[in-house]
Amino acid sequence: MNFLHGITLLLIFQLIGETTAILFDLPVPGPVIGMILLFMVLLWRGRSSAPLDDVSNGLLSHLSLLFVPAGVGIMVYFDRIISEWLPIGLTLVFSTLATMIATAFVMLWAQKKFSQKEPNHD
Repeated sequence: MNFLHGITLLLIFQLIGETTAILFDLPVPGPVIGMILLFMVLLWRGRSSAPLDDVSNGLLSHLSLLFVPAGVGIMVYFDRIISEWLPIGLTLVFSTLATMIATAFVMLWAQKKFSQKEPNHD
């Protein structure tokens, strides 16, 4: 029953995100808005519920299945990918570099902000 409650919670946040994106004509996908809202609620609460933990662990244990549609898409559009390999390749390289740089800066910021100050024992 926990799994059902957890998946319902995820779908409710996705519905709220979709509704928000449509009502306000936002350029951000609804599931992303729902995920941000769920993240804010979890930050506010300070913890996750058991049903949400159960559904998260269940989805993560089958994460590899979520890559099947992407693999099928690559096979369906293989000819187009081959004809436009340079812009696709450059986009992948530069977006990966940008992500790595942004992650490094966020990590440095988080380390500085959340590191515990050790008292001086002089």
